[in-house]
Amino acid sequence: MATITISRQYGSGGSEVAQRVADALGWELLDNAIVDAVAARLDMSAEEVEAREERVPSLVERLASAMTLGSPEMLITGEHPLGAPSEEQIVATTAQIVDEAVARGNVVLVGRGAQSQLAEREDAFHVFCYAPRAALIARAAIRLGVSETEAARVVDDTNRSRDQYVKRHWNRVWQSVDNYHLCVNTSWVGIPNAAEMIVASAHEHFG
Repeated sequence: MATITISRQYGSGGSEVAQRVADALGWELLDNAIVDAVAARLDMSAEEVEAREERVPSLVERLASAMTLGSPEMLITGEHPLGAPSEEQIVATTAQIVDEAVARGNVVLVGRGAQSQLAEREDAFHVFCYAPRAALIARAAIRLGVSETEAARVVDDTNRSRDQYVKRHWNRVWQSVDNYHLCVNTSWVGIPNAAEMIVASAHEHFG
């Protein structure tokens, strides 16, 4: 069994890279499927899980979670009702799904802190996809169909949230090269070449 984790800056095309890698190797891919699995287990909508994953909760959300123990019948004005699955429950369920995927066999895992969760495993190959900020913004603007100003906000907010998420739950610096075996500038090499580099490295590492 072998695992490739692909962490990605928003706008780097990391999910597309992961799809190409999984297809080339014939491995299972877990990206958005993780969202669906978490939603099913916690009786949430996929949209809510997607909105809350890889980010830290706001003050309102933390207060709501804390108040649930004392007043489960109350609602607090904000994004989530009291009694909704907590951040910790979502993270724990995600980690369980990752562990189950690894146990099933060869898998490519996208994001969700998998590189930190599996950091000590010798059968895991960790990749980070990144690009210059201007390239991230340009790609996000096209993907979202918004102005570059709005794309810049989304890129910065999303990448900041991913950084805080990994720091909060694994006490690691998300973008530190120490977390990864291979870091790929997708703007420089392109999406297809990035995938080919990862596949070649995987063949070298796993045989």
